[in-house]
Amino acid sequence: MTDRSDAGTGAVRGPAGPAAAGPRPRIAIAGMWIESSAYSSHRADRRDFRVLEGDALLGRYPFLAPGEPLGSEAEWIPVFFARSIPGGMVRRDVYDAFRERIVRGLADAVAAGPIDGVYLDVHGAMSVEGMEDAEGDLVAAVRDVVGPEPLISAAMDLHGNLSERFVRAVELPTCFRLAPHEDEEETRERAARNLVDRLRAGTRPHRAWVRVPILLPGEKTSTRVEPAKGLYGRLPAVEATPGVTDASIWIGYAWADEPRCHATVIVTGDDPAVIAARAEALAAELWAVRDEFAFVGPPGSLDEGVDRALRHRAEGGARPYLISDSGDNPGAGGTGDVTWSLARLLDRPELTSAGAPVTYVASVFDPEAIDALFAREVGDVIDVTAGARVDGRVSGPVHLTGELVGLHEGDPDAGRIAVVRRGGLHAIVTEFRKAFHATDDFAAIGLDPERADLIVTKIGYLEPTLFDLAKGWTLALTPGPVDQDLERLGHRRIERPMHPYDAFPADPALRATVL
Repeated sequence: MTDRSDAGTGAVRGPAGPAAAGPRPRIAIAGMWIESSAYSSHRADRRDFRVLEGDALLGRYPFLAPGEPLGSEAEWIPVFFARSIPGGMVRRDVYDAFRERIVRGLADAVAAGPIDGVYLDVHGAMSVEGMEDAEGDLVAAVRDVVGPEPLISAAMDLHGNLSERFVRAVELPTCFRLAPHEDEEETRERAARNLVDRLRAGTRPHRAWVRVPILLPGEKTSTRVEPAKGLYGRLPAVEATPGVTDASIWIGYAWADEPRCHATVIVTGDDPAVIAARAEALAAELWAVRDEFAFVGPPGSLDEGVDRALRHRAEGGARPYLISDSGDNPGAGGTGDVTWSLARLLDRPELTSAGAPVTYVASVFDPEAIDALFAREVGDVIDVTAGARVDGRVSGPVHLTGELVGLHEGDPDAGRIAVVRRGGLHAIVTEFRKAFHATDDFAAIGLDPERADLIVTKIGYLEPTLFDLAKGWTLALTPGPVDQDLERLGHRRIERPMHPYDAFPADPALRATVL
């Protein structure tokens, strides 16, 4: 059965009414993008965010460039956008300041003329100190300024968590269809195209929304493998159905702890019956394969990963071998200074003795350690304590001794970077948080990834360039703020029952609410 509440129709006010001809629609662009682990000791501050306004914000969207069709079909008004790599909760004062800049910018845009649409650029898994449902609060603030008539389109990460408050406020939500997210630009363009087409048509879309009680880590839901590959592969065909505008599956973000943490299916379009049927079918397919989700890479402990790498090398295997230090992955919200893995690697003489395999370990951040290292010169033998100044819950600071082989400045994320070598092991220490998720991240500091026998980096599933590089891989199930063992984290505020935490005596009623 389908709940068709709030399923009324209505035309969208455009600059010259609903007709396709006439003045270009005016569309404001705003957003805040971060993925926040509730279990990370890190707090996202102003330095963590890169702020874009004016032409710099428009430059984020190549499809809006002069000469591109979408760029000329609407008047795009850049308001404010801030983006951070994933981390912990956002400091409340930082969120409030950015929210105020968005509200103020939108108010200025409204004062200059009618706003027909808002292009909202948000992740979907932002958490803020002392607040529940941060994106819901943000979109409510946007609505307070622009009013109920303008359409809102949102380009999002498939690891977002959608609340009812958010879903009811956003007419055209869509999300990535690939993990790793190789379709970011395509998704942002789709969200913009959906909005422009609707404003030109002068019609309001319906959306069919299904909450699915599943909460899984991203490393078990990569679209490189089944069943996620097949599920997300169905979306273009659903989108091509007459009466459908867009189809999306949010698999959710497992390291937050709010009632909105769960999977979500939304299908938008003109025909309420069609979109409801398609949304319910997608939700049923997702539920049917819930037990088939498994880690995208060969899992194991850190020691098992090292043993496999050493065996791979001894057997003449090509290099490098990759180990994901998944528990403190900054790309999923890890703090970035957990030393648990580095300490254990330093204790393995097979890696730290003369003639040992070339091993890169990325990374821990520690401004105090960097100050001490930058007071020395390359070639010096150093003795420094590093890491665990923000998050020392699973391990304390590491005692790092060896030869200082690299000092680098100017990285926009990491700030200053030092490399310390003990035997074959090269430990990377940064001034600020950084995810070493691409081959270029290593090459930029003089470490050739192709010359390494083993690369251990704080990551979950391998991003494209590392995936292509790896000649072997272990997804190490290490402890930290984004621990893959979700039950070890202890969620308290998610709605229950929830797969895989609870048994379901009967399948849930996956009914669509049509808005």
